[in-house]
Amino acid sequence: MLKDCRRGKIDRIISKSISRFARNTKECLTVLRELKFLGITVLFEKENIDTANMSDEMMITVMGGLAQEESTSISKNLKWSYQKRMKSGQYITSCAPFGYNLIDGKLYINESEAKIVSEIFDYFLNGHGIQSTTEYFNEVYAHIKKWSLSSMRYLLTNEKYIGDSMLQKYYTPDEIGAKHQENKNAADKYYIENTHKSIISKNKFYAVQNLLNSRRTSKMSIGSYPLSQKLKCGTCGLHFRRKLCRGIVYWTCNNHDKHASICNQKRIPEIAIYQAFICLYNKLKCNFKSIFPSLLSQLQELKNRKFSGNQQYMEIAKEIAKLKEQTHVLARLKTKGFLDEAKYLEQTAEINSKINKLSREQRKIVRSDDEDDMIEQIKDIASIIENGINLMTEFDEVLFESLVEKIIVKDQITLEFYLYGGLKFTERLV
Repeated sequence: MLKDCRRGKIDRIISKSISRFARNTKECLTVLRELKFLGITVLFEKENIDTANMSDEMMITVMGGLAQEESTSISKNLKWSYQKRMKSGQYITSCAPFGYNLIDGKLYINESEAKIVSEIFDYFLNGHGIQSTTEYFNEVYAHIKKWSLSSMRYLLTNEKYIGDSMLQKYYTPDEIGAKHQENKNAADKYYIENTHKSIISKNKFYAVQNLLNSRRTSKMSIGSYPLSQKLKCGTCGLHFRRKLCRGIVYWTCNNHDKHASICNQKRIPEIAIYQAFICLYNKLKCNFKSIFPSLLSQLQELKNRKFSGNQQYMEIAKEIAKLKEQTHVLARLKTKGFLDEAKYLEQTAEINSKINKLSREQRKIVRSDDEDDMIEQIKDIASIIENGINLMTEFDEVLFESLVEKIIVKDQITLEFYLYGGLKFTERLV
């Protein structure tokens, strides 16, 4: 919704209450201030608060604090009741996995989907990897469902297909503003057998788990390495593949490996590529303030300048300038005592509302979804780096996956890192 607001697709938001709008006071005020800047007003029905009136902000702070306490109290009570029902085995699942229907809190087999689930398990057991399994079933059953690699892996490891239920796989920490996350032994889990009818036999299910574990251990499954499908040859354009030679891991161009006369790109040690990424990350982290704020500002300015010759855009800009001049006049009148505080706030609120609406019209004119997406991606990259570790000394797979879209191998000592959002950086191997 916020993304649509930033793109000028929403004029006004009506929320049932502050507690439904935000989880805490800080989040509430941050979002409201951004929306006010975008010319979007919010009406809270329960509290009868409208952000079109600027004097409401203090009331929002108070109500936001109360809503935060209320939300925290409700959350703790709900957690306690969930825990109690989990321990007693009476917890009712809230959603059904593919292959089941949820009716009155109970799972019932969906025969047509269950047939596909059974086919997936058989296909995987016949020697296919997760990637090829995903591609095959996305092609055959494109009209029914689209799987990603992660959703296919989740399906193959979901105990519900053998009629059992693992409760509290995910949980929300008690901290204010904490997000729902995977439960990696941070809270109790509850495994309950025979909660519903099974689709897959236990023998077949555990055979799949053993196969997954063996492939994970041996690192033989497709796409199981951080660099898989990321490295491309700058000479012929084909992907690199992993090879082990005399105890050393290398990455080599597929074309060069099969036809050395066609592509002369030589192999590169994996450790050298990892070290290049570590070096790049540390440079970006160290120079964060001199790179990202100005980059994002320049991108936004270029986007706006692209439309600066637009007649409608310029007319709106002139109107905004006139309104801003009116606010200066009001400020001078208030300073000289010709305008009281209440009248000043009322009139400036009205003018600011007009300015915000006109600004939103400007953003509609310059709006480009592709450009917006690129800017959003770069903002995400900036956030990841800003909140990441201060100094990387060992290769971090999670950060690598989050930041790097692809790597072009120019030659044996030069790599081009393409980050999400189109950012490109060159690193030389040591």
